[in-house]
Amino acid sequence: VYIAHLAVTDADENRFYVAERFSRGALGLAGARAEPLRVWIDDWEIGSDTKGSPWHVRAADEKIALDLELTPLRDPVLNGDRGLSRKSSNIESASYYYAITRLQTEGSLTIAGDEYRVSGLSWLDREWSTSALASDQVGWDWFALQLADGTDLMLYNIRKRDGTADENSSGTLSTADGEAIRLHRDDFDIVVNSTWESPQGGTYPSGWTLRVPARDLELEVVPVIADQELFTTVRYWEGAVDVTGTRGGERIGGRGYVELTGYAD
Repeated sequence: VYIAHLAVTDADENRFYVAERFSRGALGLAGARAEPLRVWIDDWEIGSDTKGSPWHVRAADEKIALDLELTPLRDPVLNGDRGLSRKSSNIESASYYYAITRLQTEGSLTIAGDEYRVSGLSWLDREWSTSALASDQVGWDWFALQLADGTDLMLYNIRKRDGTADENSSGTLSTADGEAIRLHRDDFDIVVNSTWESPQGGTYPSGWTLRVPARDLELEVVPVIADQELFTTVRYWEGAVDVTGTRGGERIGGRGYVELTGYAD
């Protein structure tokens, strides 16, 4: 079964739009292939006409639509141990995981009938496995941040049922010159500064301080808007964030995306 989620954050209007589609692969209604790249459900698709050409992303729902062209600016980053990302002490709880942290993006975005020309940077995360959380784990907090000095930071914190962080939580710091530095759980701190109460029940973190002491990096991460909760087949929070902070004592800014699971039934 193929499942796709489409979400748009409208910061000016304080609105969050969400759409979901799912389908089986029968009759060509959904599918995936590597060459030429195409992943699709109905008329929602990610693809590339030829190997090495820019990617296109197209999707439309009742109130939102996008038509984008993405050109990778950096090589893929292999997260974890050369792309193998452990999630618990059980070796079966693992995934293969890579990211392209910067893709130049151009195209159009439609919100509530108004079409806008847009440009910016995208982040591709690609992860696959045959298992989910271990029995003693309840959810995760995932951060993907693009900083103004060219640094990109991915962190994920897997939460255990006793409230502690699993020691297999980890991350990757990618430098502007292409170096990918693996971060273990002891290499970074995540402090929750505030929370948000969902109108449907459940309390989510809603503001963090992230620290990577060995890199003299301290960041404040704040949601662009508080309510970016998805009520789809799976309920979770995932949305845009603003980033401020310091690196080596110098001010730095950025933007990113955060995903939170396991905070609401």
